[in-house]
Amino acid sequence: MYLSVDELSTQAIYKILVSGIIPRPIAWVSTQNAQGTQNLAPYSFFTVASVNPPILAISHIAPRSGDEKDTLANLAAVPECVVHIVSSNQAEAMNATAAALANELSEFEQANIQATPSQQVQPQSVAASGVRFECRLRTVNHLSNLPAGGQLILLDVIGIYIEDGWLNPAGLVDANLLDAIGKLGADDYTHCRDRFTLVRPG
Repeated sequence: MYLSVDELSTQAIYKILVSGIIPRPIAWVSTQNAQGTQNLAPYSFFTVASVNPPILAISHIAPRSGDEKDTLANLAAVPECVVHIVSSNQAEAMNATAAALANELSEFEQANIQATPSQQVQPQSVAASGVRFECRLRTVNHLSNLPAGGQLILLDVIGIYIEDGWLNPAGLVDANLLDAIGKLGADDYTHCRDRFTLVRPG
């Protein structure tokens, strides 16, 4: 079966993208609005864009409802954030922060998530998060103003928090200790526990 994008609805394309491009890491992003309210929201269109300098990339997809997440507005007001990697024991809390809240309400408070001050940025961090990246906004590239259109957020990493003992002698975050989850299609998620190793050819 071959599908021409021109013959598909936006919703059909969305379903294929989110169920076919899997598993996706989840960026749990904390931001702060101009009044100091702390926001927390998950994004599963997320990856590394550059290592030197270290840059993270997050795609913000405009919802069909037209109601935007607070993240973009907050980044415009306070161009800093913290990107947390979601461990399996945080899945319920992360999911709770996907609810639509008024900008003056904090997901930290509404979902009863303990916050802790960050080192170099104003937005607070999730205290229980074992791997998190403090970032400054580099740019937001507006790719489309249509419904479900994307805006590509590029973030400069300026500091990295790793739980003590989670970095192994090879300089890698221990995957067993991080116990990250990934996003599948619809409401489905996956664990990163069933792994195998392939040595890269010389």
